[in-house]
Amino acid sequence: MVDVSHKPVVLREATARGEIRLAKDTLRLIESNKVAKGNVLATARIAGIQAAKRCGELIPLCHPLPLSHCEVNFEIPRSRDRIVITASAKIAAQTGIEMEALTAVSVAALTIYDMCKAVDKRMRIGGIRLLSKTKSSV
Repeated sequence: MVDVSHKPVVLREATARGEIRLAKDTLRLIESNKVAKGNVLATARIAGIQAAKRCGELIPLCHPLPLSHCEVNFEIPRSRDRIVITASAKIAAQTGIEMEALTAVSVAALTIYDMCKAVDKRMRIGGIRLLSKTKSSV
């Protein structure tokens, strides 16, 4: 791991986004809570937050960070052909928080995929990217 002991503690926030493309019928099942495995978006939200909290265990050489906040949100655009996933994370620390936000988006998307794979074989996860990363004095 990179030595960050010389760096000052600062407030850090990162936001990431990605999407999962799926069939309109699959989206209707999700919205009506009729997917056999249960409430897809609630489960994906918890999975994303849990993944952000465990990022240091999942990615080699990634610092384990005690998050002060993490949230995962979903948006369904008018095209109704995808779910857009946005995650943000905050911390006061000596090193960044972007990996946690990116991991939250990735695992939330994978959870949606897992829960819906029995009804939609053509889902595609993509566009996962960092939207913003900021830091300010404590």
